[in-house]
Amino acid sequence: MAKVIWTAEAERWLRDIHDYIAEDNPPAADNVIAGIMKRVNNLPDFPQVGYCYRIEAEGEIRILLYGHYRIAYLWMPGKNVVILGVFHGAIDIERHLP
Repeated sequence: MAKVIWTAEAERWLRDIHDYIAEDNPPAADNVIAGIMKRVNNLPDFPQVGYCYRIEAEGEIRILLYGHYRIAYLWMPGKNVVILGVFHGAIDIERHLP
């Protein structure tokens, strides 16, 4: 079974999302992060659940939705799932994806 690997940048995005929401509502911040993690934890079993955003030599960059957030990940069939970033829907992810 594949495992989920978070890039340092994706971890930073997740922390930034938490910190931003927590300024006004710490329990809501915890809930959002828990929801994102729940979606991500399903990826080893269902790596094609997100829509195909772009095909690269390394594999498919796919997008998984959670509320207002887009979870970008690289799926390499037969290998691991790499989380590239977690973006608010208002952000242009083209600027941040490799």
